[in-house]
Amino acid sequence: MALLKSRQRCCVLLLAGAALCVPASRAQDSPEPESLKPKLTFGLEVKANFRHSEDNRFAVPFPFPPSQLPPGQTKAFEETVNPGDHFELSNVGLLVDAVWGDGLTAHSRIHFIDLYNRNPTSTDSNVDVREAYIRFGIEAAPATLPPRGGVYLKVGKFPKLERQNDRHLESYGVVGTAFNRFEDVGAELGLNLGRHLYAKLSATQGNPVFLRDPNALAGDNGTPELLQPNPDPALHSGIVILYDAKIEGVGFTNPQTGAALGWRTGDEAGKNGVDVLVWGYQRKLAKTVPRDGSFYGGDLDLLNGPGDGHILPLTNDDKKQAGANLWVYLGGLSLFGQYVDQKLAGLPRKGIEAEVAWQLDLPLVWAVGGRQLFTFIAPAVRYSKLTNDFKNIPPTPSPSFAWNWEKIDSGLRLGIFPGVDLTAEYALNRFVIGNGTTHGNNEVLTTLRWRI
Repeated sequence: MALLKSRQRCCVLLLAGAALCVPASRAQDSPEPESLKPKLTFGLEVKANFRHSEDNRFAVPFPFPPSQLPPGQTKAFEETVNPGDHFELSNVGLLVDAVWGDGLTAHSRIHFIDLYNRNPTSTDSNVDVREAYIRFGIEAAPATLPPRGGVYLKVGKFPKLERQNDRHLESYGVVGTAFNRFEDVGAELGLNLGRHLYAKLSATQGNPVFLRDPNALAGDNGTPELLQPNPDPALHSGIVILYDAKIEGVGFTNPQTGAALGWRTGDEAGKNGVDVLVWGYQRKLAKTVPRDGSFYGGDLDLLNGPGDGHILPLTNDDKKQAGANLWVYLGGLSLFGQYVDQKLAGLPRKGIEAEVAWQLDLPLVWAVGGRQLFTFIAPAVRYSKLTNDFKNIPPTPSPSFAWNWEKIDSGLRLGIFPGVDLTAEYALNRFVIGNGTTHGNNEVLTTLRWRI
């Protein structure tokens, strides 16, 4: 199937969502049966941020021609995307849900502005349909017992089955960014084998392999501005890792298949529970995947590097990964852990990530306009480590592809009013560069979030 442009895809998915949510029109003298009327709910989420990014840069050994370097520079650098202090409106999100009962639901989430998910940051589309799917049957949340056994089918664009969907910080760990940050397109079949044992199968498009900085801004790589003589862009490349990028067109030339087996238990109230999941995916990498706003292509096009050269020791065109997840909920305390083992075109990579969070509801002390002021506090700490067991082929334009990376995100979320919260967090990045020395690229991120 030919690839569709992002805006075309948005229109197609929006029209499909509208068709799902609104039954076919009838003659005025033929009233609509109650069973065909969905319960519609709408939500709005707005995020405003303060960001402080350290200013760091690392020399790139690739022999770029002088005309491709900024004025006055004799060599290229991987450097912080946008250092310093910045106030930003990062996202406006619209959510629409239609429910016909516990056996049929439709869901969509559309992001506007979407600053921290755009890649390249300055030239990618501002609008993205992050989720748009219909689900037949009951899908239980992690560590939650379904009311009964059974089967569900989910079709559309939805989060990967192993992703942590209840992050307690606004940032992502380096492992979450590398492997399962963005949604996939296709179908997922879930089997509730009783209430405790379950299995999942998926057939999807597969997220293209691309590059980005793991901090808030992805950076600018392959933007049209870089084709001009001696470009000096306002946003830099970032200190980049390989990651599974968002899908920008619908096509199943190189489909991905996945499978998972899990076990869960919990109380009937849904406040305490444990869930263990093992999972795996595989697909063939495409020769190239076009990217909105960048002349770099994804998958093998990116991994092979510029021109006819090779920058990584690739051995095949397979993308295979397997892993395991753990969710634990004990009242307001939660733990998420994930292990990932990947072979990317023969390149071995491993990741481990763990997040601990505790939400404490605060007593009513102050109220404004009939609403409680300061509703909860929720401290959280996340540790993530990405290990790349391969080396670059020099000279490489992206030496950080092979660097081993550790990231510690720590922060506190404060509920100000119902639906309004403030999250302050600090990202401590540590990575080992080619000469064996350890460096960092730390960041402070504060997010004011409003939801209705």
